[in-house]
Amino acid sequence: MKRTKLIWLNRLRNKYFLAGVGFVLLLLFNERNSVFDQMEYSKNLKDLKAKQVYYKSELAKVRNEKEELFGNPKNLEKFAREKYLMKADNEDVFVMIEE
Repeated sequence: MKRTKLIWLNRLRNKYFLAGVGFVLLLLFNERNSVFDQMEYSKNLKDLKAKQVYYKSELAKVRNEKEELFGNPKNLEKFAREKYLMKADNEDVFVMIEE
């Protein structure tokens, strides 16, 4: 029992072991580059990449709608009437709201 205790005390006093422990502590708790911050950065990066994929797909949808809308004047008129309740000069628009 005493011999194993002595071995551990010698290891704890070893300068290379102490330098290694200090280096590990530096990596764990250094302000800018700590392991905890790196894990948070990795999580944020994954979230941002997911958002990038979502916005790219939405952008493609909007571009397709734009092509469809401005490609044909009848589609443009239909869009204006449905979305913005626009009307011609000689007609009335009635909006029905379901309750």
